[in-house]
Amino acid sequence: MNQLLVLLQAPAGASNPLTSLLPLVLIIVVFYFFMIRPQVKRQKELKNYRASLQKGDKIITTGGMYGKITDVKETTVTIEIAENVRIRVDKAAVLKDPSDLETVQK
Repeated sequence: MNQLLVLLQAPAGASNPLTSLLPLVLIIVVFYFFMIRPQVKRQKELKNYRASLQKGDKIITTGGMYGKITDVKETTVTIEIAENVRIRVDKAAVLKDPSDLETVQK
């Protein structure tokens, strides 16, 4: 019991509390710049993309359906996935346009 108390006590020359918090602050900064900031940037780009959807744009939904927009409303879009086959999906289900995939597949 006495040994535990001795280990818990601060040393006689008490160190600067900043040096003990420095590793924690450094970890938080690294997480922010390498994980949080890029994710926020991607979300912002996707939000702007969804807001700029127009009739005639080709899209991919989160479910993997490829289609062409035939109508745009405030929260939904109607896409044509085949000849005379139209479905209405929420704008949040629109992932991206397929032009990104064409450059990767070539």
